[in-house]
Amino acid sequence: MAFAPPARHLLRAKDLADARYAQPLDVDDMAGAAGLSRAHFSREFRRTFGESPHGYLLTRRLERAAALLRNTDRSVAEICVSVGLQSVGSFTSSFGRVYGRSPNAYRASFPPASQHALVPTCVVRAYMRPKNSTFGEDRATADA
Repeated sequence: MAFAPPARHLLRAKDLADARYAQPLDVDDMAGAAGLSRAHFSREFRRTFGESPHGYLLTRRLERAAALLRNTDRSVAEICVSVGLQSVGSFTSSFGRVYGRSPNAYRASFPPASQHALVPTCVVRAYMRPKNSTFGEDRATADA
């Protein structure tokens, strides 16, 4: 087996956190993905990326929560659970530390999600299609 630099292993752990942030995931899981012991992994991760593995995972979860607050009408409790956090109180205090306001205040600073709901193009085209045909095919069958 070829030697891979530690940063490569750390990237595997980082990718795991990015992909599975909403699932139960902890530093032991990330260390396993990197193939390192928990203590060595935590030291190397912090040295390489400038933050602890737990801090990185929490940041990913809070970023996703912020996007959900901006773009959906789901409750704060639903969002908390959907991003992999378990305590609404801890979520609210962590969110406030990072974003400078509570989740509800953050959501209130953006337009409501209903104002920017995306409608698929095929639905827009079907809705905008003229009700009466303009091609004359209907007249030809009606005249016959």
